[in-house]
Formats: sequence, C-alpha cells, structure tokens
Amino acid sequence: MNLRFGPALSSVLPGPLAAATGQRTVSVVRLQGVIAATTGPVPRAVINITAVEDALRRAFTADRVDAVALMINSPGGSPTQSALVADRIRGLAEEHEVPVLAFCEDVAASGGYWLACAADEIYAHPTSLVGSIGVVSGGFGLTGLIERYGIERRLHTAGQNKARLDPFQPEKSEDVEWLLGMQGELHEMFIEWVRARRGSALAESDDLFTGEVWTGRKAKERGLIDDLGTAREVLGRRFPDAELTTVEPRRPLLARLGLGGVAAPFTAPSAIADPVGSALDWIEHRALWSRFGL
Repeated sequence: MNLRFGPALSSVLPGPLAAATGQRTVSVVRLQGVIAATTGPVPRAVINITAVEDALRRAFTADRVDAVALMINSPGGSPTQSALVADRIRGLAEEHEVPVLAFCEDVAASGGYWLACAADEIYAHPTSLVGSIGVVSGGFGLTGLIERYGIERRLHTAGQNKARLDPFQPEKSEDVEWLLGMQGELHEMFIEWVRARRGSALAESDDLFTGEVWTGRKAKERGLIDDLGTAREVLGRRFPDAELTTVEPRRPLLARLGLGGVAAPFTAPSAIADPVGSALDWIEHRALWSRFGL
C-alpha cells in the first residue's frame, strides 16, 4: 500500500497514463478558510464555489477513484457559498457514484459543518471543534468615529429600506428586527439540511441547534459525526489498496512560475484604495477564527 499525502503520481500524470499504472486512488480535496464569495481586499485562503469547482470536478472524475475525502478546516462564513459548494459535492457524488468522506480538522463549524454534511460519512479528531448550527451577523458601528473626525456622511437612497444597518448611521430597532427574521429563516434552512443529511443518526437534544460547538468526542455522542479518527487511519483501513491523491485547483501559468498573480499581503490595489475597509475585513475574518480559539 502506498499511502501518503501530497502530489501523488496520479495527480501529475495525464489521465490515460495514470490509469495505466493500475493504482486505485482516493481523491483528497482540502477545504480550508473562511467561506466567502470573494477574497476581499486582503488576499487570504477562502472557500467558495468558484475557488473549489475545478478541484471538485477533477477529484470525482479521476481515474480509478474509490472515494473523495474532504479535509475541512473552516469556521464558516457565507450561507449561500456553503450551500453552493455542498450542492456541487452532492451532485458530483451522485453523478459519478463516488462515496464522500469528510474529515473535520481544527474546526468544522457553522458553514464548515454545512460542508461536512455534504459527505456520506463524517469523521473528526477528538479535539476537533464541530457544530455551531446557527447564524451570526457582525458589523461595526462607526457613527462616533466619523463624528470625532468631523466627517459628514452623505447617503441618498430610493427606497426606505435600501440602507438598512448602515454602519455610519445609528442602529434602528426595526432594522435589527428585520435582521433577526432573516437569520431565523436561514437557521431553519441550516437545520433542514442537517436533518436531511444526518437523518436518524442525530441524537436529539435541546442544545443541538442552538449554535453550540462541541469537541469531536461530544459531537459523536450527538450524532453530528459518524466516528472519531484521522484521514490516514480511516482511509488506510477502508481503502487499503488506494493511494491518497491531493487534488488542488489549477493556477494560471504565471502564478505557478511565481511571476505574478498573487498580491503581497496588505498591498492589493483595493487595500491601498480603501485601507479602512481592508483593516475591517481582516478583523472580521480573524474574528471568525478567534471565536474558536484559533
């Protein structure tokens, strides 16, 4: 058995040549980072359908593939991007009849757990943080800041609700009520997804859908995961004749050669144009991780 991570032979050879080796494979796709529609003004690892589409497609269509393993390390983020990626995983799994196993690493919480539920089986380390089945919204109130520096906010809208929760205006109770209603609707969708995917494995408890987070051991007691274990041991036991093949998104040639395509941290054009927005974006991303002590 040739069991290892990294660029295996089948990940670099053309399809027909890789098939000629006769080696069974398990495609490994890493889903790491905050789940967001865009990378934001400061470059960082994010998960969204655009970023992972290529890797997912190649993982499921690899020659002689026995399964796809998802290595998940995410504190969550965009509900829509979570759903789009999860739906794509299920679509490819059913189209190609390939089983999917998810492995929770440091954290698979909120949208990260939504992704894990796209798998047929979910595993975690006893110390992994799993769950957070809820919805959270965060922002900043900057009215005091602009007053301090004598900045005048000019905002004109057509439609009385167009500028809800504008951070430069005082918060209104009716806007908060609207937000809570929206969160409640998204929360119900999240619960429906978890119930549909986990089914009778769930051990019903009063705190299951409260947004609480558990260690892998406690998550197993609640039926949020199937078992404890690492990818190496589980895949080695389940697919002893397969080689683990890491599948990553293809990058442009110049980026692969190190000649361009990647901006240095805090020097992206958008960051220079909007330093306040860049700083707040960085703080918001860090806040998502720090909620779990990471």
